Order: sequence, then structure tokens, then C-alpha cells
Amino acid sequence: METLVLVEPFRAVFYAPYYVALERGCFIDQGIQMHLETAGTPDAAAGRLLDGSADLAWSGPMRPMLERSRDASSTLRSFGAAVMRDPFLLLGMGARPGFQMADLAKMRVAIPSEVPTPWWCLMHDLRLAGVDPTTCAGHVRMPMPEGAAALLEGRVDAVMLFEPFAAALEDAGAAVWYAAADRGPTAYSALYAVTPRIAEKHAAFAAVVRGLGAALDWIRGATPAEIATVLAPRFADMPADHLMRGIGRYQGLGLWANTTHLPRAALDGLAAAMVSSGAMSHHPGYDSCIDSSLDLVGPG
Repeated sequence: METLVLVEPFRAVFYAPYYVALERGCFIDQGIQMHLETAGTPDAAAGRLLDGSADLAWSGPMRPMLERSRDASSTLRSFGAAVMRDPFLLLGMGARPGFQMADLAKMRVAIPSEVPTPWWCLMHDLRLAGVDPTTCAGHVRMPMPEGAAALLEGRVDAVMLFEPFAAALEDAGAAVWYAAADRGPTAYSALYAVTPRIAEKHAAFAAVVRGLGAALDWIRGATPAEIATVLAPRFADMPADHLMRGIGRYQGLGLWANTTHLPRAALDGLAAAMVSSGAMSHHPGYDSCIDSSLDLVGPG
């Protein structure tokens, strides 16, 4: 049994495959004793890899892409796909049949400030709809709890956030207008590490990927209630109904990957949004950012 330190950026329902792997012993079955630590932010998680205090972490593949676009010598590489669609949801008070992205041009919209990716992707969606996001004066970034409160108080017309905030807002009369997962493949969360540690612990990391794959296989055949029961210890402060509803919504949206292979189309989709929004000047390329040596690696 080998012990590894795994870092999560923060706790979130859409990270379900990792928690299932931990709670159901999928890593232990592969000979890995996993020690999970919470960094608090994606930047802090990346810092733990770079300073050598953690073996691997999970986060958006945006991180290696961003670093590689700035410095071709960056050692961060992603592998082991888990979330290959965007988990963010756009809600407003009451249903809005026939909603179009261009409708947001003249609306007040609260956009999460905790992480940059939903803003990058929304800006790209707006541009594809023929809207220049720099002309949308009513779009403001704020923490998700504040955005939810702003919607309920009528200070904004729409809010973008993830579960369980969406389920809680639905209880107060809000409705989902747009699920960003419907955009199509977007590489949103995978394992990642620095190349020296991948080389040093390649067999162990391959075992981790197999464990994650086992968790994804189980999720595919499980009901939202069964998944919620497994996740409940990690979300003790969350209402059980919100947890189960969020899981059911994400399952229905096809949020969780069917394989640990990270599809090129999913990475390219995210890169297009990052370049469009000005987050990076160019796409460093799939092979530059993804370590495919851990794909489908058997035991031994």
C-alpha cells in the first residue's frame, strides 16, 4: 500500500467522482492509501504541487494550459478526466421559455468571482451569440452566495452558480435558464501533477487513474439517491434534498466522464474560451498539457 497526498481546491458537488473513489475504497482497491487535503483555492492547490508538499491534485485543465501558455517549461500536466462538461447554471426568477444567450446583453448578471473559468466560458458563449461582453455593463462578478442573495433581492436579473446554490434558489422560486453543460465538451476537472512526480510515481498514479475509472463506472449505474448517500459524509452541512437534486441534475446533464481519457475536443473547447476571453494568448496544444502515458495503464 502506497500513501499519496491528494489536494482538492475546494469542496463541490460536481467533484463527485473523486469523493466516490475515496468513500468507496476505489483507490485502496488499487493499493493506494490516499490522504486528502483541502487547499481552499485552485491557486493554492497548484502551489502545493509546485512546492512538492503534495503528490497530485484535481482542478481544471485550465491550470496547465494557462501556465504552459505563459512558460513553455512549466511542469504541470493533467491526466485522469473526471468532469468534462461545465457545471455552472444560469438562473433567474421564474421560468424563461425560449431563453437565448443574446438575452443577457441588456441584463444585470451576477457571475462567480471565486474562480475564473465560468466567466471565461460565458464570455465565449456571448461572443458566439453575437454579443460583445465588454459592452454588457450590467454583468458583475461577485461570490456565489452574494450573487444568489442579489437575485432574490432583485438587484440582478440572473445569476450563474453551481450546485447546491441552484437547488436552494429553485426552492425560492428561481428557475434554470441555461445549463453550461449543454455547450458541449469542456475540460473542467481532471487530476494533475508535475512531470518529475509523474515520472517518479508513475505506477502509483496509474493506479489512481484506475481507481477514478472504477468510481466513474459505479456512478454511471447508480441512482442520485445512492450517490448522495456515498457523498453525504463529505457534505454534512448540506440539506440532503439539495445534494440529491444537484447530483441528479448533473447526472442528467452528462457532467461526469465515461472514461478517464481526457478528450482532445474537451480541452480544445476550454482553450477556445480562454483565448477568446483574453486569459491566454494561444492554445499551447493538447500534447503539451496532457500526459497521455497514464491512459489505460494496467496493473504492475
